[in-house]
Order: sequence, then C-alpha cells, then structure tokens
Amino acid sequence: MSARVTTTVSELRELLDSGQPPVLLDVRWALGDPHGRDHFEAARIPGAVYVDLDRELAGPPSPESGRHPLPDLADLRAAARSWGLEEGRPVVVYDDLGNTAAARAWWLLRWAGVPEVTLLDGALGAWRAAGLPLESGPGATRPDADEPGPDDAPEPGDIVLRPAGLPVTDADGAAQLAATGLLLDARAGERYRGEQEPVDPRAGHIPGAVSAPTGENLAADGTFLPPEVLRRRFEDRGAGDAAGIGVYCGSGVTAAHQIAALAIAGFDATLFPGSWSAWSADPARPAATGPLPS
Repeated sequence: MSARVTTTVSELRELLDSGQPPVLLDVRWALGDPHGRDHFEAARIPGAVYVDLDRELAGPPSPESGRHPLPDLADLRAAARSWGLEEGRPVVVYDDLGNTAAARAWWLLRWAGVPEVTLLDGALGAWRAAGLPLESGPGATRPDADEPGPDDAPEPGDIVLRPAGLPVTDADGAAQLAATGLLLDARAGERYRGEQEPVDPRAGHIPGAVSAPTGENLAADGTFLPPEVLRRRFEDRGAGDAAGIGVYCGSGVTAAHQIAALAIAGFDATLFPGSWSAWSADPARPAATGPLPS
C-alpha cells in the first residue's frame, strides 16, 4: 500500500480554500454511543457530510459475518455517490476519536478502489486545537435522507467502485495467519486477555494472535505516531519477518485503524472483517485467554 494515508490540518485548510476542495466525510461513531448524528450537528468541520457507520459502512449483522460485515458493493456505491464522491476527486475522512472510526471509511473506500482517500491526522481534535472554525446545525441533507433539509445538499457523485483494492480474509484465513504469519488483535489488552468482554459472545482471542491495541498507534494529541516509531512497534511484534500480516478487532472497525498505522509504517496487512464478533459466535472456533506465551 503506497498511497498516502493522512492529511494534516493545515493541508486540509488549504484544500478547502482551493478551487477543487475534497469531499469531507464526518464518521462520528463510538462503541456504545448511538448519537453520532447529534455530535455531528453540534459541531463539525464546515462542509463535512455525515456518514452513518452502522447503516452505510456495514452490512446487516449476523453471527456468521459479525457485527459490522462489509456492505454490499452496490449499497456502498449508492452511499458514496450520495456523499458526493466523484471520479478523480480526493476524499478526507475524520471523526472525534483519533480516527478509530473514520478509518473504517478510509479502508472501505480504498478497498473499493478509490485511490485518493486520507485520514485527517488528529481528527476533529486537531482542527479544534488549531482554532479553526466549526459549524453546527442539521447540515446538508443527502438525496437518500429520510427528511427534507437545506438546499445545499451535495450533488450526487459519479464514483465507480472497483472491489479488491485491499485484501480481506475469513476466519480460516485468520487462523492460518496466526499460525504461519502474524495476526494482530487491535482490541484493548483486557479484551485480548479475556479479562472482560462487553459485547461479543465469548471472551478471549484467536489462538496465536498478538495483542497490539489500536490506541497505542496514537500520540497524546490523537495524531499518528511517527512512521519510524510505528515501524518499531510492529517490528517488536514480529512484522519485520512475517510471511503475512492480518488484523482483527471486535467487529472490523478499529482493525482498519491498525491497517492505516501499518501502512504508515510501511507494512501491508489483511483485514478479517468478521473479527472477534464472528469468531466468538462460532462454538467450533477455539478461544485463548491470558497474555501471549513468551
């Protein structure tokens, strides 16, 4: 993966002031917080379009495919066009949580063949810290919205999606990566160790997976750590000589953030979209607990 992963606040400001601004997507989502649109309406970067992670960046949940399976490509195309995505126009995505949710949109669009998609480094917090303006209110209503809204809704885009831009795997492939390559678990350490499991059917982790919590990809200000620091972080977990690298989390959301961090560090990685939510729902799949044996 050689395409650029992040855009800085200063770069975004220049782009927004240019004659060819990017499409700006606000992916406000957090586990256990269903009020993403309310947060978007309270304060957002001017011109941003709200993206509903549960409805637009995932298909219907099931025990077999997990809590956030990949959406059908036709559904993703319809959503992307409603956001105003056009062929050749860059896209910048952000959230208010260090991009741990926005990375799902970044990964999905890259997976679907959109070449110029970046994360706003530092997310909304970096924009606020720079003292830049915010807007509030309902925002532009997209063509697929349930209720009428302002007249400044984005014009429907013409984006064409081409799948297989980034690799994915299933539970069998994840097990193989854990056995012969490197499988990273992006959840918090206590969930990896099986000390707690607030959402999914069983506690623990995929046997052979290595703990690498997503939050450790970020500096205190919510920006990604420098590439050389991220590279050492992943090399310390075996990425340097791994035959292949895979990532999973609870439901395939924060794992996308891990893949972004790996890309910054110079590593390609495969996503297991079903992640622990699908693995743990299958009683035939084993669950390991405790730290990885040394």
